[in-house]
Amino acid sequence: MKKIGLLLSFLFVGTSALMAQTKAEKAVATAAENLRLAILNADKPTLEKILCDELTYGHSGGNVETKAHLIETLVSGESDFVKMDVTEQTILVKGKTAIVRNRLFAETNNNKVPGTVKLFVLYVFQKEGSAWKLLARQAVKDLK
Repeated sequence: MKKIGLLLSFLFVGTSALMAQTKAEKAVATAAENLRLAILNADKPTLEKILCDELTYGHSGGNVETKAHLIETLVSGESDFVKMDVTEQTILVKGKTAIVRNRLFAETNNNKVPGTVKLFVLYVFQKEGSAWKLLARQAVKDLK
């Protein structure tokens, strides 16, 4: 009986450790969620704050946008996200750099044409002062 109790204790502690996030990981997760919401809502002021001036934003189709171009396409409706869900997110923080990976499923209405996208996305955030900002993003199609 003691062995079962001990085993359950180890399993609980091990599971808790896997789910625990550092303060930096939590801050990056918040920045990633703020980015998702800003893209979904075409929120120009938030995008201006959360995107690095040197942003390189790569799409699964091969085109790469700058900060100004990305904001313009979102605000104009050229790129319009109606729904955006993120799953399987992982975060790795090394100093002032963070790598976020996730699966993204979105319903779009780009130029008023409905569509869907399934992607694997890699984000690189950089800490500037106390804020985590997106420096780079690259997506590839999720073929599953």
